[in-house]
Amino acid sequence: MNLTRRRLIAGLGTVALAGPGIIGSVRPAAAQEVNLADLLKPGPMGDKVLGQENAPVTIVEYASVTCGACAAFHTQTYPTLKSKYIETGKVRLIMREFPTNPAPVSIAGFMLARCSGDKYFPILEALFDQQRSWAQDPYNGFLRIARQAGFTQESFDACLKDNKLAEGIQDVANRAAQEFRVDSTPTFFINGKKYVGVLSVADLEKILEPLLKSS
Repeated sequence: MNLTRRRLIAGLGTVALAGPGIIGSVRPAAAQEVNLADLLKPGPMGDKVLGQENAPVTIVEYASVTCGACAAFHTQTYPTLKSKYIETGKVRLIMREFPTNPAPVSIAGFMLARCSGDKYFPILEALFDQQRSWAQDPYNGFLRIARQAGFTQESFDACLKDNKLAEGIQDVANRAAQEFRVDSTPTFFINGKKYVGVLSVADLEKILEPLLKSS
């Protein structure tokens, strides 16, 4: 999958249609059996993780950079999650890619984050924060964010032409759909329990506090 400028431009006009998402719209998923050991097993590319390994609560988030609801979570709720729970050692966050339409654009955003090394989370934060801006011109919007993270034009284009990386990101989504029945974003597994939709700060606290008290 060669994610060139032409393929990114093909996604124009569709990214913004995802909408901003509605805070507080999270719902517990239908009951399902999720093997926690299987869920926490990293895929071939490895997981991107924030927080301490021994944190009492682990959140696995499946998200897409073209998902308006994901952007809503990351701009409105994630700062509290990070400062109140992750940085204090209470929660570990595992971020996993689940590209949604337009797929070339979503995959490209995750590719840039993966290519950046230790700037994976800062790039994702920038992509979510600036989603409405870059959605009008994904190629140049991504290039602007990438340059701020230290990419050159050459390293940017080389990243987007990495077929193995693109396939690896799609494999993360395929595994999520096949093994854990993920079919939309954002989807969260909190200590193995599945929640679908945007988590507000209040939602987050309501779920996390009882888990932390019982740990």
